[in-house]
Amino acid sequence: MAVLSVNLAVLNVLPIPVLDGGHLVFLAIEKIKGSPISIKARGMAQQVGMLVLFSLIIFVTYNDIVRLFTGI
Repeated sequence: MAVLSVNLAVLNVLPIPVLDGGHLVFLAIEKIKGSPISIKARGMAQQVGMLVLFSLIIFVTYNDIVRLFTGI
């Protein structure tokens, strides 16, 4: 259970905009830039992040199903 928890923590801090790591990247950019990122840019980044996350979910699910039926 500890390994699962650590894996989840590591995935959560990846710099994908939807996850906490993405929010940390936004905060770092705002600190360096000195002004907030526009709502439009942040929204676009969130949408791209969701697309990446959903693509990863579909890829992993597909691999699990293929392994289930091929027995690898």
